[in-house]
Amino acid sequence: MSYELKSAGALSGGTCCYAGSRLPVRGPKRDLTTPYIAFLGGTEVFGRFVETPFVDVSEALLKTPCINLAAVNAGLDTFAGDEALLGVARAARLSVVQLLGAQNVSNRYYRVHPRRNDRFLQAQVPLKQLFPEVDYTEFHFNKHLLTTLQALSEERFDEVRRHLQETWLTRMQQVIHALEGRVVMLQMSYDLKGSAAFSHEPVLVSRQMIEALQAKTKGLVEVSVDTAGLVDDFDGMIMGELDFPAAQHMLGPREHARIGCALAEKLQDISLQDIAQSG
Repeated sequence: MSYELKSAGALSGGTCCYAGSRLPVRGPKRDLTTPYIAFLGGTEVFGRFVETPFVDVSEALLKTPCINLAAVNAGLDTFAGDEALLGVARAARLSVVQLLGAQNVSNRYYRVHPRRNDRFLQAQVPLKQLFPEVDYTEFHFNKHLLTTLQALSEERFDEVRRHLQETWLTRMQQVIHALEGRVVMLQMSYDLKGSAAFSHEPVLVSRQMIEALQAKTKGLVEVSVDTAGLVDDFDGMIMGELDFPAAQHMLGPREHARIGCALAEKLQDISLQDIAQSG
């Protein structure tokens, strides 16, 4: 195992913002005047601690500019509510959209941070009525809130789960519509420690939910992945001395290379299909 010990912000390019958006996405800032493919997603797409994220791998294979519009801790609401960034993605030839967890969307039960969607902001009245015994000031993260609610009452938690899944589906449909259907969905699946409801990523997103969206898109790429700590995938990672515990839960360089290859193959197939149809 080897990795470079540098400051936490040592990745080349840092972050940047596009077209009036306030969201800091993976840098360096790229030229948007030539045809490109856009990639929207969270920490995995951003490539935290990884010098060459899979977006760059796909670009090298496709020989087409691939613009990384991902942000650390971003969720579905991050992009659904950012008209400027959606505009950048809409101008792309195609957009790859990571399937992000359903726990990190604002809904009738609670509000999340508008850009760091994993952060819990406020319980709404319906949630306080459903779980009156809970002190909501104790929670800072959505998953902590939801696992606590599930432990208190599986039956009442099921009401919250169903609503989150319905909200996620509606929000995904909005994003796909905003991108005019030129979307390839990316599902990175890996096991998580926790109860059954939170044991797989993307959290609370079922196969049926994904299938309901496929006809509206250009397709789905599903890749089963392992975190760096599980498969000792640290070679080439760049991090500060205190970052190692967090890096164990990230995707390492080998997994990024594998995902980039899988995406490039799918995107190449779509390009060939489009050329054949236009001919």
